[in-house]
Amino acid sequence: MKQATGVMVGCLLLFLLHACAFDVVRMKQIPTKFESTSSSINAFELEKEVTVNLDTGYSRSLKKGSRWACVGATPEGSVYRTKDQILTIEGSNIHEAFIVVKLKRLVGFYLPVERTFSPLSNSISLSFKEIQYNP
Repeated sequence: MKQATGVMVGCLLLFLLHACAFDVVRMKQIPTKFESTSSSINAFELEKEVTVNLDTGYSRSLKKGSRWACVGATPEGSVYRTKDQILTIEGSNIHEAFIVVKLKRLVGFYLPVERTFSPLSNSISLSFKEIQYNP
């Protein structure tokens, strides 16, 4: 009887340990230098919705008609933010994100709190028109 109880307790402990475990999904983050822009505002409006599939398994959509203003630059590209939607990217944690664009392609995200660049495995072509926009 004692042996059966011990096996049951062992099985219960293994179950609880497995049930409490979670997968750690890490996003690639590269320290980068961010230089803010102060004078002329470069901005665009997305002409169609863009779905971004992140390497973490999550996805995000950039809304059609959302207006994006250039707030700075990194070596990886120009950094844009919007007030038309809240943009976060997600792994095991959720991070505020701005988009990084180079040659009309979304190449990744600038994470302002962490001051890092999170690259996309495959860049995404963006369809947009340039506009006057002051966020």
